[in-house]
Amino acid sequence: MIVAKRKPFEEIKDMLKGYKKVLNVGCGTCVSVCLAGGEKEVAVLNAEIDMARKLDNDPIELGAYTVERQCDREYLAELDDMVKDYDALISMACGVGIQFLAERFPETPVLPAVDTSGLAVNQAVGWYEERCRSCQSCVLGWTGGICPVTMCAKGLYNGPCGGTNQGKCEISQDQPCAWYLIHERLSAQDRLDNIKRIKAPSTWCDQVPRTLIQPGYKKPEEEE
Repeated sequence: MIVAKRKPFEEIKDMLKGYKKVLNVGCGTCVSVCLAGGEKEVAVLNAEIDMARKLDNDPIELGAYTVERQCDREYLAELDDMVKDYDALISMACGVGIQFLAERFPETPVLPAVDTSGLAVNQAVGWYEERCRSCQSCVLGWTGGICPVTMCAKGLYNGPCGGTNQGKCEISQDQPCAWYLIHERLSAQDRLDNIKRIKAPSTWCDQVPRTLIQPGYKKPEEEE
């Protein structure tokens, strides 16, 4: 799941300078689950903004609306009749949702209220751990389901560095060595030969916008 955290309030407040009527748009999926940008968080942020602006003798009119998903155009259509009444929009979605909202309403400033943190697992309420970097070169089948890209501080594909010590990473005693964990997992599965497989260097995929098309599907223009 995509995990995000709310931006510092002063940063949000600074972005809102000069705007008198603003619609705060939440998202009902990932950021709602991770307690960063759902209906409740929209209401809390609006209350904080309203109070701060009143104290500054600069009142603001705030609207609130939470769509099912900001990363789907069909749900953004619900906002079409609302947006024209506002000077700006706040988005409490992930970076993808923020961009989709900005594309849908290009003449209206869209201001992000959250920072996207990554892809994570839910360990407990409010506790999320990043487990995937979307590297497009997944090796989990060879590493016992433990990701060396996210779990290793150096993102090493082929075994531990010289800094591993009694199962811990050299950066912190609180950080387990990913390759120690991989060794233990593969050993328990009687698959230690996997460690002998050398993974070739991967092409760096994060420097240009990436598109993923699932097998059996095509871009709409290719179907014409």
